Amino acid sequence: MAQVVAIVDTLKSLLKAHKLKYRDVASALGLSEASVKRLFSTRDFDLVKLDSICQMMNLEISDLLQAMTEQQVHIQELSEQQEAEIASDPELLMITVCVLNRWSMSDILTYYHLSETQCIQKLAHLDRLKIIDLLPGNKIKLLVDPNFDWRPNGAIQCFFHRAIEKELFKSSFEKDNHKLLVLNGMLSENANREFQGKMDRLAREFDQLNNTDAGLPIGKRFGVTAVLAVRDWHYQAFAHLIKK
Repeated sequence: MAQVVAIVDTLKSLLKAHKLKYRDVASALGLSEASVKRLFSTRDFDLVKLDSICQMMNLEISDLLQAMTEQQVHIQELSEQQEAEIASDPELLMITVCVLNRWSMSDILTYYHLSETQCIQKLAHLDRLKIIDLLPGNKIKLLVDPNFDWRPNGAIQCFFHRAIEKELFKSSFEKDNHKLLVLNGMLSENANREFQGKMDRLAREFDQLNNTDAGLPIGKRFGVTAVLAVRDWHYQAFAHLIKK
């Protein structure tokens, strides 16, 4: 449904750009202006009508679809309200994380105790938030920008910070697929900026690996959380020894 809305919205913008009004469309289609308004309101176009309207602008339907693709802006960040909405619903948050990691609905149902109806309801919620486009057959099209991230200090980031503090480091990190490095040193401002740049590049490489492996069956992948952080910090046990 989201794609139908996008196509009609694009059609409206193209008609406006060509200075064409509903009465012009009505004349071309042999309909009343009221009927044309109803068509746009219900989005109940057949291909013949759609093609006829495109011909008024010397366009093909393929040109319309291309224009729609170009006009669609993938979101880079959610609003505070959207994040709060997701964070308040654990199942919705879980499914959001899954779809951001390119899981299919079948993957979600295989891995988690959810009914198909529950899953579809949550996916439809994400469709309304425009994080995904829920396609026929319950296929999921991700709509977020490749550089999408949670809001700094937003509801989702705070949720995961609390989880990291409570759960992530309760481990000996002895498994083959675990790794913990704690580095401590003295860096200049320039060196610190250079190191942060390397962290950014490593984060991009992580995303690239995640995207590359997205096509593998769910049984061939496992959840991985990497925490990269750098700050000026003194161990509190030494704080009383520092000269003020």
